[in-house]
Amino acid sequence: MQNPLFNHPSAFDPICILEKDGRAEYCTHFYDANASDALFSNLLTSLIWESDQIFMFGRLVTTARKVAWVGDPECLYTYSGVKKTPQAWTQELLNMKHKLEQWTGHTYNSCLLNLYHAGEEGMGWHSDNEKELDSGTPIASVSLGAKRKFAFRHKLDKTTNSLFLEHGSLLIMYPPIQEHWHHSLLKTKAVTSPRINLTFRKILPKI
Repeated sequence: MQNPLFNHPSAFDPICILEKDGRAEYCTHFYDANASDALFSNLLTSLIWESDQIFMFGRLVTTARKVAWVGDPECLYTYSGVKKTPQAWTQELLNMKHKLEQWTGHTYNSCLLNLYHAGEEGMGWHSDNEKELDSGTPIASVSLGAKRKFAFRHKLDKTTNSLFLEHGSLLIMYPPIQEHWHHSLLKTKAVTSPRINLTFRKILPKI
């Protein structure tokens, strides 16, 4: 089936980053510079940002990066053993959600936002495969702020692939990529400015 991105009347062709054991596509300018600047400033002040807490090697660790979990009221989410209750959607995030739904042809009911203050804050190798996530819905990832290097690593053959995520860009990770690949935001001392990453997701209802 043709990707809905190619059918969008104002779309340019996305760049295919991966097409083995899943697919990842990248759009450099999903938002233009002015819109990206405005969104970045708005998100910094309109959300409640908290230090993330994860279980690592049997103990609870507080991270330097800040997170915000936003979504429909029923979208409880457990990440690394810690349950998160969603903040309400802001109008800006709803507008982003609706735009992504038009581009991807899928619906989203939640968004995980990460605030990295500088390049020395990153994210280790992981997959977005928590049991609450709808494995049939692609994850749509929007980057705002500093350009950062993002990498994929295959779980079996350890093949790697990387790219720089630009201000205002969109990365879409299609199933079953989370089953076969890890991904990571690589740390660097060369970047001193902040970045916000938004990953729009679909949480399955509790049965």
